[in-house]
Amino acid sequence: MTDEEVEIMRDQMADILDSIEILSQVDTDGIEPTGHSVDLDSVMREDISSDSISLEDALSNAPLVEGNFIRVRAVLE
Repeated sequence: MTDEEVEIMRDQMADILDSIEILSQVDTDGIEPTGHSVDLDSVMREDISSDSISLEDALSNAPLVEGNFIRVRAVLE
């Protein structure tokens, strides 16, 4: 890493630690730990399979096709 990158990382880490310090001051006595903010079991519909368009129809609408796949521009270099 360059010296400039190290400085940027140092500043970002200081910001993260400041945020953690603020969060650590929140009074959580009597609050039960949870992975969700609301008590819902499931808000998603049941997963039911159904007929869809054919592979040929799907590929016919794609701007670029390679084999049986829709070709897209690279996301990562």
